[in-house]
Amino acid sequence: MTLEILTADILGPVRHGFFTRRGGASSGVFSGLNCGTGSSDQTEIVEINRNRVAEAMDVPRDRLVTVFQAHTPDVEVVKAPIRGDRPRADAMVTNTPGLALAILTADCQPVLFADKSAGVVGAAHAGWRGALDGVLEATLDAMEGLGAKRGNVRAAIGPSISQRAYEVGPEFFDDFMMEDPENARFFAGGQGDRMQFDLPSYGLHRLRRAGVGEAEWIRHCTYCDPDRFYSYRRSTHAGEADYGRLISVIRL
Repeated sequence: MTLEILTADILGPVRHGFFTRRGGASSGVFSGLNCGTGSSDQTEIVEINRNRVAEAMDVPRDRLVTVFQAHTPDVEVVKAPIRGDRPRADAMVTNTPGLALAILTADCQPVLFADKSAGVVGAAHAGWRGALDGVLEATLDAMEGLGAKRGNVRAAIGPSISQRAYEVGPEFFDDFMMEDPENARFFAGGQGDRMQFDLPSYGLHRLRRAGVGEAEWIRHCTYCDPDRFYSYRRSTHAGEADYGRLISVIRL
């Protein structure tokens, strides 16, 4: 099956893609393009999938760069292919042509950034914790360190869990109220003490408040479309032992 690659108009001619699960070599609960080395999928199959992604992005495999994601606000400035252990970070930026920055997700926000005029791109893994702790703003700061101007940066949020599928409890809500009482607007009432959280809208809010030139969510829900997307929460609800990881990539 051919790879399916979603794109965002606001990123324009900058080479990028939010890859769906279609077109991969994995099987079982991972069926499709599982690119997660942290999953229990066969290592050699995940490598086949990553090779397909590198080929689609027109880069050698060693120039498809990933980091060890841990829900942090940490950003890695990438100047060359990473050898050995991957750095612990949840975002990357580069101004080196031919390097492809790749983020893995399975409900969290994959966010791709580009300042085409400055020749700087970035990619961030922004779940609720990373977004709350400032990973999106930290990515913009790191891009500015490479010569970007945040008013020229365009940012696109890829397939993520949507509000109707994201039920959370009161402790979660309290964390956001402590950050800013106006965050209440990102929650809708649910059953009992449960609420529905709008992660993509919160991500857009943080990006726009930080001063990006333009930002959008491409409006695909990972939970609601099992044929196209992996979802940690959906797999948990289904009692599955593990789940695949989607990959999102940007390069100069």
